[in-house]
Amino acid sequence: MSKKDDANDGQSFENDLRSRIWVTGQINDDWSYTGMIENTQDFYGESANKGDEDTSFQRAYVEGKIGGLNVTAGRYNAFFANGNIYDARVDGAEVSYGDKVKVTGFAGKGTDAAGTDAESNGTYAGGELSANFNKLNVAAGYVNFTDIKATSAQHETDLDDAIWYVGADYNFGDVTLSGMYLKGDASENGEDVTDVNTDGWTAGLAYKGADASDAGSWGLFANYYDLGGMTYIAHTTDANTFDNDGFKGYGVGANYTFAKNIVGTVAYYDTENKLNSKVDDQRVWADLTFTF
Repeated sequence: MSKKDDANDGQSFENDLRSRIWVTGQINDDWSYTGMIENTQDFYGESANKGDEDTSFQRAYVEGKIGGLNVTAGRYNAFFANGNIYDARVDGAEVSYGDKVKVTGFAGKGTDAAGTDAESNGTYAGGELSANFNKLNVAAGYVNFTDIKATSAQHETDLDDAIWYVGADYNFGDVTLSGMYLKGDASENGEDVTDVNTDGWTAGLAYKGADASDAGSWGLFANYYDLGGMTYIAHTTDANTFDNDGFKGYGVGANYTFAKNIVGTVAYYDTENKLNSKVDDQRVWADLTFTF
């Protein structure tokens, strides 16, 4: 697994504007199409205001039904294990069956870079069994990633990681308590990886939540992470995850709907490297989202 050897000893500041144009259409009674073009403009740092901001076709997928199966296929955002394993773009397909009790299968290729030098998130396949018992939701699943970082010139290795997980969340009215345990089994060039932790857990607490359609609505959230390097590929958090060394720490934040379709979020994260506790990171994340 890759390591981040140097600490972030100084302070840094970044800001950018991300614009997304969504295109949706109904193909027929059972199938729909979604596409999305994204542009990112940097306002601070070496890449700021150079006129070469990135614009790309980030999503292009169909959703529909085949018999009793719900199908999503194309380039979309995959969300495995509530984002604890993966929350990024893929080229793939997802098939699910059921309502209160649901079986889901998925396979594809991770198309977002896992790091620098155009590293790949590899190919993946897996499944999940989930159940909804009114206030209680439970889920267990497995996903196997192969050929991670295969496209990077600096990482000409065969890195695989099979991860299973079990989690639950319970709703107490306005409060939701969640938790998940994960365990990975990684190998590099056919040999077991032994220099990073194999398992980990995370817990979260949320109160209410901002609703874009309800001006004045708001929410609070807090999460704690203790995740080994084998338990995630592209974690959903905005905290520093130290590549695949593993990380532990916490994040707290709040969101608020200033007006209809205008939602602000601010969060603070404090995490440290699981392999070296002297390597840590504190960051403030803030965003303002307009939808129309």
